[in-house]
Amino acid sequence: MEVPFLLHTHQRWSMTSIWFCLLLVLFVQYWQPTTSSATFLVGLGSYDITGPAADVNMMGYANMEQIASGIHFRLQARTFIVVEPGGKRVAFVNLDACMASQLVTIKLLERLKSRYGDLYTEQNVAISGIHTHAGPGGYLQYVVYIVTSLGFVRQSFDVIVNGIEQSIIQAHENLRPGTVSVNKGELLDAGINRSPSAYLNNPSPERSRYKYNVDKEMTLLKFVDDEWGPVGAFNWFATHGTSMSRTNSLISGDNKGAAARFMEDWFKQKSLDEIDIVYPEGLDTLKINEGSPRRVSTIIPRLPSGVDELKQIASSFQASGGKRVTRSFSVTRRLRSSFRRGNRPKFVSAFCQSNCGDVSPNVLGAFCTDTGLPCDFNRSTCNGKNELCYGRGPGYPDEFESTHIIGERQFRKAVDLFTTASEQIKGKVDYRHTYLDLSHLEVTLPSSDGNKRVVKTCPAAMGFAFAAGTTDGPGAFDFQQGDDKGNAFWKLVRNLLKMPGKEQKECQHPKPILLDTGEMKKPYDWAPSILPIQIIRIGQLVILCVPGEFTTMAGRRLRDAVRTVLTSGSNGEFDKNVHIVIAGLTNSYSQYVTTYEEYLIQRYEGASTLFGPHTLDAYIQEFKKLAAALVGGQSISSSLQPPDLLDKQISLLPGVVLDLTPVGVKFGDAKIDVPLNSTFKRGDMVTATFWSGCPRNDLMTEGTFSLVEVLHGTDTWAPAYDDDDFSLRFKWSRPKKLSPQSYATIEWRIPETAASGVYRLRHFGASKSLLGSIKHFTGASRAFVVV
Repeated sequence: MEVPFLLHTHQRWSMTSIWFCLLLVLFVQYWQPTTSSATFLVGLGSYDITGPAADVNMMGYANMEQIASGIHFRLQARTFIVVEPGGKRVAFVNLDACMASQLVTIKLLERLKSRYGDLYTEQNVAISGIHTHAGPGGYLQYVVYIVTSLGFVRQSFDVIVNGIEQSIIQAHENLRPGTVSVNKGELLDAGINRSPSAYLNNPSPERSRYKYNVDKEMTLLKFVDDEWGPVGAFNWFATHGTSMSRTNSLISGDNKGAAARFMEDWFKQKSLDEIDIVYPEGLDTLKINEGSPRRVSTIIPRLPSGVDELKQIASSFQASGGKRVTRSFSVTRRLRSSFRRGNRPKFVSAFCQSNCGDVSPNVLGAFCTDTGLPCDFNRSTCNGKNELCYGRGPGYPDEFESTHIIGERQFRKAVDLFTTASEQIKGKVDYRHTYLDLSHLEVTLPSSDGNKRVVKTCPAAMGFAFAAGTTDGPGAFDFQQGDDKGNAFWKLVRNLLKMPGKEQKECQHPKPILLDTGEMKKPYDWAPSILPIQIIRIGQLVILCVPGEFTTMAGRRLRDAVRTVLTSGSNGEFDKNVHIVIAGLTNSYSQYVTTYEEYLIQRYEGASTLFGPHTLDAYIQEFKKLAAALVGGQSISSSLQPPDLLDKQISLLPGVVLDLTPVGVKFGDAKIDVPLNSTFKRGDMVTATFWSGCPRNDLMTEGTFSLVEVLHGTDTWAPAYDDDDFSLRFKWSRPKKLSPQSYATIEWRIPETAASGVYRLRHFGASKSLLGSIKHFTGASRAFVVV
């Protein structure tokens, strides 16, 4: 009787042992260190910040006549967040906007405080503008920057704050284990020095250290998710956002916004190559050497190959007529929303601004519009007139083509750096931030006798040459670059606003003061005085965040000064190969920063260096303090805070009263349709005009005003191109200035990569009634054939 019992006991012990061993194996596997290559948590996000596409003055050229009236392509806020496990985090936001705004930064940080507590603050969040001159203005808080926009524009402000917040939320929610790599290389044909006479005033030994009179180096960060692979890239390169001219009225991200579109499209097409897609004949994914990529909407079935058969199909689809729709219909039809593959984060690419102060994308040089001859070297005039001197882009005389070319050149270099990036970022994530009062900051400088002397910065002031503009956008009247004297008439006009005192004149010398903005306080501050500076560290990459436009040599001096502090005081933590980039136009805006020698020449950049000849020295002194604190692990404290002037803002821009159409016409009806039975070839322009409402009624955020649809099968229309595509333009107009009637014209330049098939144009819009209610509508053109 005992033998079976023994056998049973042995069986029980064996089963227990087996389960114990299995649990032990699972325990060991679960708790053993992972073999992941992740060194950080990384997350990226992007969100639409396209402002009002009607009635609002554009920010950048200060041209009162440059009023938004449509969209070239939409604007984005793009964010990356990097977290050191168990350590600190940083968030960097790149805006398709002219510059950052102190008021935007203040209100954004308030929202982040409410949502995340102390996780994201002024210390570790940087907001940088790409410096496009084709975005709606009115979102800054100081008077001098919103005069041409008739004051503060709440819509412009709100859409930027909302978009930044949403992009940060996306990046935060996308945080996952991953790696960051860095790469850099030269891009030779995307920028020239537009003020070479000022650059030549820098010491010859200093200039001899550099091969070019502008910085040609692009530095790129590549972000890789451990599970999904590459999820984004941010790069810094110096060239102005002035490929689009001062007469352009379509909202555009200019060359950097275009480059970002091209790279995001390239990566999406690259991703589509990894899955099984059947393309119609003539459509293939675009290779890097075949030109700039475009979006591909979805799987496209094969269509009849005969032109006659396509025409017959197209003839059965007449204009749809205007129809009421919900707001969400525009969003769901937007093409880019179709590119998310499961839970994979969307690829985000940003082309950030650097020390672009004297760098122009108009690389053919500056010429006189009357004679075709080069402009005067020292003053950029033509027979004494600055209004006739214009820089020429590589696509001259087509500014859209110039934007495309300069954007494509940056895109191609970024792809090259992205695909060859091998240096992995390793080390700490850290940051330092403080505020400076640049209206009277003491600066200690070495003197020729070996001692030191103390100088001061000045309250902000703009010189006469500021009004002359640049070769990218010349000013008016009789102002000239290089003017260090001014003239009696304009001094009289100046004195009606504010006469500068003796001390201010001496402090700003040799700048002749045209506008004493730092001492103008009515109805509120005309210019900033308290400004932020910030250093962000991600391993061996250091980002110097500056609230203005540093010239080439000014940026070089700042980088060199910080590099010396980092490498001499870090006990080997930073070596000579530390990567230092300047993020221009970040967190706030205070115009230009030149070297002392460039300031003496008083070209546009020197006249726009607000705080006097020692502005750069002040920045270098204070950045060295930040760098020393970063290396030494010390904190930086400041009792200064910039003002919040939101409650003081004045807006003189009238609101939309109502929208009307003629009797018997609906919003969305075609006013001028595509010609009947039309057939177009690649490269042709297709146009249709619709009865519309003012685009200020609804900005169509994350949606689209214009759409090209392609026929799938016999009765299904799929989105093919939208507001985000370089080939499609949305133009809005009124028959008369104060008319309640308006039109929306959609222009589609058919890309060489477009598939043969049946297409139509569609418009989305919103109308306002006299009682203030907003109703959304859509309408489509008759169908046409592309062969």
